[in-house]
Order: sequence, then structure tokens, then C-alpha cells
Amino acid sequence: MSLDDLRQRALRVHDLYDALNRQERGRVWTREEFMLGFMGDVGDLAKLVMSEEGARDVPGGRAALEHELADCLWSVLILAHRYGVGLEAAFARTMTELTATVRARLPGEDAAAASSE
Repeated sequence: MSLDDLRQRALRVHDLYDALNRQERGRVWTREEFMLGFMGDVGDLAKLVMSEEGARDVPGGRAALEHELADCLWSVLILAHRYGVGLEAAFARTMTELTATVRARLPGEDAAAASSE
């Protein structure tokens, strides 16, 4: 699946949640509420990672870890949509910046990187 495929599928689920929230609560979630939901998912993910590393017991095992990673990805895709962020361009730009930052701190990496690009 491409990032665009993931985004489209995430938006379909987002629309279903909007319909459910309108029906059950009379309103949809705000951007802030999506962020708070994401924070809850990240907390759950942290516990599952600790479980994978043997630092705590959390039920669900590998399937729960996979589920929570997918939940977090869904939240990132939806937050990007709700804030009008083009993830492809933002990701490419950020990876370029991070690559330059890390290479600048590695001895001899600047010369090697310049000759390979």
C-alpha cells in the first residue's frame, strides 16, 4: 500500500467516526481531541513496547503492538489531513534535514556523503 492508499483508507475511517460521533454526541471531534486521542495511543504503544522488551506484562502480545502502531499511524495521517500538512513533502524535507544534521556530526561523513551524491 502506498502512503496515498493509507491516507485514503484512514480518511474513510475518519468519516465513519465523524458519522458515529454526530449520531451519538451531536458533534465531531476537534483537532485537539484527535491529538489527545493520539497521545493516549502513544501511551498504550509505550506500554506495549515495554512488554515486548520484557519490562512489563501487558496482555495482547505482538497483535496488540501491531494494532497500536497502526492506530498511531492512523492518527498521524488524520492530524496531517486536519492541519493541511502534505506528509510526503514534509517527510522528504525532514529526512533531508536529519541526514545533514547527523552526517555533520559523524567524523569523515561529509566528505564521503559529498562524493556519493
